[in-house]
Amino acid sequence: MNPAYATTDHSFTVPLDHSRRDGPTIEVFAREVVDPGRVADQLPWLLYLQGGPGGKAPRPSAGSPGWLPHALKTHRVLLLDQRGTGRSTPVTARTASRFASASQLAAHLAHFRADSIVADAELIRRQLCDGEPWETLGQSYGGFLTLTYLSQAPDGLRACYVTGGLPGLTATADDVYARTYPRVRDRVLDFYARYPDDAARLRKIADLLASGDVRLPGGDRLTTRRLRTLGLALGMGDGFERIHWLLDESLDADGELTDTFLRQVESLTGFTDNPLFAVMQETLYGQGAGATGWAASRALADFPEFAEQADPLLLTGEMIYPWMFREIAGLRPFADAARLLAQRTDWPPLYDRQRLAANEIPLAAAVYHDDMYVDADLSLRTARHVGATRVWVTNEWEHDGVAASNGRVLARLMDLAAGRA
Repeated sequence: MNPAYATTDHSFTVPLDHSRRDGPTIEVFAREVVDPGRVADQLPWLLYLQGGPGGKAPRPSAGSPGWLPHALKTHRVLLLDQRGTGRSTPVTARTASRFASASQLAAHLAHFRADSIVADAELIRRQLCDGEPWETLGQSYGGFLTLTYLSQAPDGLRACYVTGGLPGLTATADDVYARTYPRVRDRVLDFYARYPDDAARLRKIADLLASGDVRLPGGDRLTTRRLRTLGLALGMGDGFERIHWLLDESLDADGELTDTFLRQVESLTGFTDNPLFAVMQETLYGQGAGATGWAASRALADFPEFAEQADPLLLTGEMIYPWMFREIAGLRPFADAARLLAQRTDWPPLYDRQRLAANEIPLAAAVYHDDMYVDADLSLRTARHVGATRVWVTNEWEHDGVAASNGRVLARLMDLAAGRA
């Protein structure tokens, strides 16, 4: 029992492949959270759909995540570890190495997309809620899941709230990364404008890496391209400061990289806890429109300012590259399977555009005007093609606004969905 919250752990056995109910099964974990004073009350359920892919649900503590206290005023919350994450039969480098072949692993991983996660949620809802519909809060990738949910099982939903996560319904991986690189470039330049000395420091670190064999504590070589993936953090509200203070302790008095820096870089870029983020990233955009084919890597050639020799050195963002599966220990067991997933051309669609156009479930979405990860223009285009949708466009918050705003973003969305704002 958390002093701030009453919690109950739930575990559900679900089919690996929901089209084969008599086939292999996995376990899916979810944590029920309720205000201790309202444990016996009949409260509506709010399912939290975590960002990612590959991210486990937040672990509640006093006042955290920031939206939770507001939600618990009126709801019983379910924090779902999406399949393959956290305590839900996790997919890790160790489990991946046990598969007999890359094709078997790729076939297994194909069941970890949004359609399967939504099918899990529906099975859980029927068992946990006596068949009553529930509400959802989808952060980032959780918004992608929400649109799949509205496409596949709208009868299971009463209202939906999305924060920084309305996907382009027909956008290909190539469309997404053509838009992503300019946003990342602008964010890095904004970072350098705030902390001018960090541009020179990053260039000095890159020169050290280019001139020698620098190893991380686990043995991986630290290269400039791995260093640049630290830019993934820059789209969050505290991202500039996280990178700045990391760099602040990066070099010792002799100009060598510190153990503290190397240890933190390994943790931030190793995908030990969330390999599915890398493995499944581009599968988000596979909908039978051809292979994704390492779209982020292809698009990089169109942006010469991202060359490793360019000055200033530009960090990268939410992009996954083939070299990661050779050079990062936590991803190596997935290398051949990731290649097969990138080559796949027959991904089933994730969104039913006709059903979404006729949608009657209230959908309230926060679109962050300067979102580094999810293109605001694509989000607004989607909103125009989904019925019963109300959008709040804001530049007050970054991508993590729902957690950073202490409930204000969620409160605004609840008011929008209910017609109070």
